[in-house]
Amino acid sequence: MLYLNDQKLSPSAPSGRSILEFIREEQQLKGTKLVCREGDCGACSVLLGSLQADGKLHYQNITSCIAPLANAYGKQIVTIEGLNLKNGRLNRIQQALKEAAATQCGFCTPGFVVALSNMALQKAMGKDLSPKDALSGNICRCTGYKSIERAAKQIFELLQREKPDLQKLVQLELLPRYFLNMPQKLKELQHQQSSNGQPSFQHTFVGGGTDLYVQQGEALSLGEVSPLCSQSQLSGISVKNNTYHIGAATTISQIREHPQWQKDFPKLHEMLRLVASLPIRNMATLAGNFVNASPIGDMSIFFLALGARLQLLHLAQNKTREIPLEDFFLDYKKTALQKGELIQSLSCPRPDAHTHFSFEKVSKRTYLDIASVNSALKICIKNQHITEARLAIGGVKAIPLFCKKTSDFLKGKELCSKTLRQATEILQDEIAPISDVRGSATYKRLLAQQLFFAHFIKLFPKTFKLKTLLA
Repeated sequence: MLYLNDQKLSPSAPSGRSILEFIREEQQLKGTKLVCREGDCGACSVLLGSLQADGKLHYQNITSCIAPLANAYGKQIVTIEGLNLKNGRLNRIQQALKEAAATQCGFCTPGFVVALSNMALQKAMGKDLSPKDALSGNICRCTGYKSIERAAKQIFELLQREKPDLQKLVQLELLPRYFLNMPQKLKELQHQQSSNGQPSFQHTFVGGGTDLYVQQGEALSLGEVSPLCSQSQLSGISVKNNTYHIGAATTISQIREHPQWQKDFPKLHEMLRLVASLPIRNMATLAGNFVNASPIGDMSIFFLALGARLQLLHLAQNKTREIPLEDFFLDYKKTALQKGELIQSLSCPRPDAHTHFSFEKVSKRTYLDIASVNSALKICIKNQHITEARLAIGGVKAIPLFCKKTSDFLKGKELCSKTLRQATEILQDEIAPISDVRGSATYKRLLAQQLFFAHFIKLFPKTFKLKTLLA
């Protein structure tokens, strides 16, 4: 069961059906639009509300075209129709877009309304979300961005002045009144739901669906899926003995918003802004990124550099084994997962005072794009010498590459330009890029070198300048 806006439903549609298909075809709510079917444009945006352990209702905007219906069980889906006030009146966000002449053809408008509603809800939950970040997953093809920005700025300034909670959002007519009753309704719904046991291999495993539904959406929508995001044992972030322990179904947004991660990695928000859009980060799971095994998987590169280890669970035997992430990737789209196994969790050490970390990415667009080459570096420095180094680069081999030879060379060396220039020679022998739509092999070799230098220039700006490194 689930709530669609303020209506409780028990869907008869297959659990693999996309939320978008369920909304438009099963429920005949046509305001949520079907456009790219890849999670890129945001016209299909909806809000997904889920009850947290503390009893509070947490909302996120997601792209419904690549989200399985199974991931909404026990939760609330909010569509554009569910954001109207009583008697169909426009809410304050809709009115702001209208007054700013921000609608133009109107096809993308529902997604923008949902995105700005999410911005308001995040503020009510104590999180500041800028208009730019709030709209990062929405595309307007009518070139109406300035009008949309003016409307978004108006709503943002209102939120900054009012500092609202959920009750205040309703009073300000940013949301309809039924939102106030949803925490209790979802609490009652959870009591009616059966407890979630182990996932079953009878159906296809689905995490966030952000890649799987792009590749196999039509086939998956016809049948049942086994949702991993609903498995409590696969979620959550904890710290023990200076080690992070992270559930496989943890999303990129959960990492980005975690207080300890933000403390340990002061530039975390900036780094992860390079990874997808906000709605995709709200959905995409870490294990999904690993299992997809893309040579340019952003989080694969991120966690390779951090020295992550995977805990793999064999469901039938109820046995676990642990392997380093760099041993997980065997060949192009081939992993070390054995039949009957799934990723249960991962772990990686917390950085200490001597540890520095950097993530870089080059793509045709700075944001919201797939990498041509991406790279991450973890490096520990004591007395101007490198005591540990872990370099990972994507887009330069058939797998996300942990550069073991380059990393081993750096260990014990003096932190100086000569060391880095020597390391790039080893790096060039370690990589084997191919030419494709994202760039020639020569271009990717150059990017690998430049991103390697960029790590050190950003981490140690007083020590390194590009001019001296290239001399």
